[in-house]
Amino acid sequence: MICLGTTAIIETRILVFHVKKRKSHRKPKRLFIEEAEVQSQSQTQFKSSSSSSASSALLLLHTRRSSLNPKHQMATERGNDASSSLILTSGASGRINALFSLRALRSLMMLINAFFLLLLLPFRGRKRTASSSSSSSSSSPSIIALAEKSPKEERQQRGPVVRVPTAIVPWKSSSSSPVDQEVAARRALAKLRVVQDDDENSVRQFSIFGTSRGETLFTQSWTPVSVNVRGVVILMHGLNEHSGRYSDFAKQLNSNGFKVYGMDWIGHGGSEGLHAYVPSLDYAVTDMKSFLEKVLAENPGLPCFCFGHSTGAAIILKAMLDPKVESSIEGVVLTSPAVGVQPSHPIFVVIAPIASFLLPRYQISAANKKGMPVSRDPAALVAKYSDPLVYTGSIRVRTGYEILRITSYLQQNLSKLRVPFLVLHGTADTVTDPEASQKLYNEASSTDKSIKLFDGLLHDLLFEPEREAIAKDIIDWLNQRI
Repeated sequence: MICLGTTAIIETRILVFHVKKRKSHRKPKRLFIEEAEVQSQSQTQFKSSSSSSASSALLLLHTRRSSLNPKHQMATERGNDASSSLILTSGASGRINALFSLRALRSLMMLINAFFLLLLLPFRGRKRTASSSSSSSSSSPSIIALAEKSPKEERQQRGPVVRVPTAIVPWKSSSSSPVDQEVAARRALAKLRVVQDDDENSVRQFSIFGTSRGETLFTQSWTPVSVNVRGVVILMHGLNEHSGRYSDFAKQLNSNGFKVYGMDWIGHGGSEGLHAYVPSLDYAVTDMKSFLEKVLAENPGLPCFCFGHSTGAAIILKAMLDPKVESSIEGVVLTSPAVGVQPSHPIFVVIAPIASFLLPRYQISAANKKGMPVSRDPAALVAKYSDPLVYTGSIRVRTGYEILRITSYLQQNLSKLRVPFLVLHGTADTVTDPEASQKLYNEASSTDKSIKLFDGLLHDLLFEPEREAIAKDIIDWLNQRI
């Protein structure tokens, strides 16, 4: 009975306070005084009652107070155990409280955690899988003879482990990842093509070049047989292709007394790395400089030139900005240089740095498998896109970002270029910008510079129907500087 009576008194007083508050909301102090009286009275009357009954009454009082209009709710502190409440002047208080509630914060943290876990998935290591014996037995015998041994051969149970520097070993025979198996197959094919080339006027050879990073690159050379060597040309191929594609052009140079060296830069042709994946084009620039030192040491006293196509031309241009490299080169020839490359959408310039960091090997599916048209010769197109050493997939994010980065660097440093050069570009090129080649010619500080723009020609100038005339222009320019 005491509990019921107390509850009735509390409900009556709360109802009276609620009516008074509606009449005059500008008297909040009276509300708190009357509430304090109710609380004091309830505490006095509940001293003789059970603790459970008192708790029920106080809970009911707290519930009634919380149902008041939030527009006029004020914060008070009474003693050490009093709690403060936020003064809000609009109906958004409930939404703000829900936004900063513990449950909402926990849900937000779980969502953020799941997002970052999803981003980290591409960085998970792949399990090493043993190469199947059936796949190796079905390979061509000639390719097997040139390919390296299987990385999962029988290992000795006990015995000392001897570690040899990578630069000494032609290939990492201890690795068995899918990428390494792919590289081994590409390298075997590149070697096979060199061995099967029996041109009587040129001697074609290959060698494995070790980089300062511990990786190995596939290189090859063309040496004239019946013509005295008067100069040396270092050849740098373009993106997604390899040095072997320029074998016919190299033999034309041989017939004019030039020995030719070609290097497949990282991730291309028979060189190490995921196909067409370039972690940094600075690696290719550094490798080109090291390879140049090797070529100069093998051919002392001979004038040295460089030839580069597309991205290979951009690599050469950046290397030529080094005064030490520039002083050792007599001149460079550039076809369709990647000095100006525009992405398909401006937003790619903004997201490329972030995407290349989070998903460097991801392939941009928007790119066409066979890319833009690069030649007007149908036979040349068939030969290119049916070549297993030519990458025909979508461009990888990091590779695309590296191309944008090196072109931006060159645009800012064109005036520092002093090496003699010849630049050739087709006006109908949709891969690299011919106007950027004109800008290169206009802004370079070189005193010996020439430019030739071919009306209506596409990107791969040495594979266009006019390839013979273009090759003649290049050879004539080289002959004039020996």
